[in-house]
Order: sequence, then C-alpha cells, then structure tokens
Amino acid sequence: MNYQEERSSDCRISDAWTYKGLKTVILENNLIQVIVLADKGADIYSFIDKETDTDVLWKTPWGVRDPKKTVPPTGDPASVWLDFYEGGWQTVLPNGGYPGNVNGADLGLHSDVNNIPWECSILVDSPEKVSVIFSAKSIRYPLNIERKLTLNNHSKILEIEQTIHNDGEETIDVVWLEHIALGEPIISENSTLYLPEKSTILTHPDDVEASSKLNPDFKGPWPYAELKNGNKIDFRKIPPKKDRSLDMAYISEMDKGWYAIRNNKNNLGWVVSYPEEIFKYLWYWRNFGGGYGYPFYGRSYNAGLEPCTSYNNNGLEESIKNGTSLKLEPKETIKAKINAGIFSGSGKIIDVDENCNIIFED
Repeated sequence: MNYQEERSSDCRISDAWTYKGLKTVILENNLIQVIVLADKGADIYSFIDKETDTDVLWKTPWGVRDPKKTVPPTGDPASVWLDFYEGGWQTVLPNGGYPGNVNGADLGLHSDVNNIPWECSILVDSPEKVSVIFSAKSIRYPLNIERKLTLNNHSKILEIEQTIHNDGEETIDVVWLEHIALGEPIISENSTLYLPEKSTILTHPDDVEASSKLNPDFKGPWPYAELKNGNKIDFRKIPPKKDRSLDMAYISEMDKGWYAIRNNKNNLGWVVSYPEEIFKYLWYWRNFGGGYGYPFYGRSYNAGLEPCTSYNNNGLEESIKNGTSLKLEPKETIKAKINAGIFSGSGKIIDVDENCNIIFED
C-alpha cells in the first residue's frame, strides 16, 4: 500500500505510476515536471516547462516501448539499443558509442545500464523539496550506479548527483556518457548554442552516414568547423531540418563544463552544468533531418548535447586505444554533480556557474 502524501501545489513526487508498462517516477513543482522511466535505465523521458507547456527533450518517432512485450527481430548489438531508444536523457555506462568487446564482455551500442530496470526510493517528500535515488548494477561490468534527483520549490533546475563504483578487484575502463537529446522548439533555426569561448571543435574521424556534411577529422577553435566543401560553419547556429544532414562532433578543451541553448524567437532555453574534470568532452550529435534508413528514415530533427568522459563515438575499445577512457581502480568510487534545467531571457550568454545561474553580457 502506498501512503505517500499527496499535494496539489509546491513540490510533489510520486513513484506510483506506470507508463506503457514501465514503472515511472514523476517530480514536479509549480514550474516544471520531470518524468523518469525507472524500469528503463532511469531515463529522464520528459522535462516540461509548465509556463509554456514545452517539453524540451526530444522524442523518437517510435517512442517508448516495453521490452517485456517486444522480441527484437535480431540480436544485432546496435539495433537492440536503437529499437528501445525513446529519446530524452540516458546515463550511459560502461560503453558510450558503437559496439565492441572489452575484457571478454560484448558491449552493445551505448550499453548497458540504460536498458535495464533501476531500483528507486523516495528520500525527501516535502513542499519545499523532493528527492529520489535510483540505483542499478551493470549486467556485464562490475559497476554499481546511483543517481539522485532533487527538485526544489520555485526552481526550474534539476539537481543530479551520480555515483559510480567499481565493485571488481581489477582496474576497469569505462566511457561515461550523459546522453541528452533535445528537440523542437529548443532546437530550431532560430536557436543559438552557447559554450565557454575557450573550446575546441573536433569532428568525427569518418562520415557518420551518406548525409554527413562536416569535414572528417577536423580540429579548430570554437565556434567554426569546416564542411567537406571547404566552407566554414558556425556551430553557434542551429541548421533547419531542410539541411538534411547527420553528423557527429565533439567539443574539447573547455575551461568550464557548461552549455546553454536558446530559441531566440521565444527566449526559452535549456542549460546544463557539469564537472569538466570528469566530463572532458561534450559530444554533439547533429541530426538535422538526415539519418536516412533505419531507424530514423529522415524523420528526425534533434541535437544531442552530451557530456562525456571520453572521445569518441566509436566506443570503449577506441577510447582505451586513444587514452581517453575513464579508469576506475578496484573498489574506487567516482561522484559527479550535474545541474540542468530551463531558463528564459535574451542577450548573449557569457558564463554559467555550477548551479546553472546564467551570466548575460551587459
């Protein structure tokens, strides 16, 4: 029996929900609502601004699927993940990127903790603050993961405290990726992406697919990258869907860990802050109407802006080879705090602090 207190205002939380057969947790206050799929990786499925009735997180065309009611047509290590990818925000461990094999463990695309159920427990339930903790164990790695979400009243910022622990008795390598996908209207041709000015752009070593436009293996200072035709492109600007491109890029050498993106037509924005000493790269998945064939078939218009420990999307095997994988010693624990949320306001953004307070240019 659930005797949880129910309120109609201020901070609220409930774990007494299911969505399409999956246990679901809802956190909200008078300003935002956050929906978390506990039975599917503790994915943050929706992040809704109540004032504008806007969900800033992107949804795949096929949406949420219950793995209990679906038999994958094949066992392909990339397709299994994509079949159940609903969009939103995933914590990806131990393998961010394409499939591979490490220490005898077959690791699928972005596997494996976001495709399994997580336990959850409500820690705080008051009008002033709500807090819930999710926990899981990797299937193929000796990793224990905890993810604590906290929402304060009168705030549009979600506080996320994450802990990963190596339960093994040997050193392990991981790629830790916070897979955040944003959709319309945050993503639009009227939107501007802001980053610390001291940043470096890297493009993927190879074309992602036939619609890729970025010059592979490019390196240069923010905000300009190079196209295959030799022209420069300003990464601060978001292309329209008619661009029909799909590319992968990475931001490195950032002196602070933050980004902000705003639709300049309605001044609605999304902001994230994170520890740059852990997440040394910001992956930039540019899906602007490209992505032909399985699974997108040209239907998608979104951007992934994803803090990551490592480079690049070729997966853990590649990150070990290039020396960017995150190493955990036996029984070692690593903690990271990420803040993310919604803002409004006009003007050039020049800085964001660790609590997602935004500094605009005078």
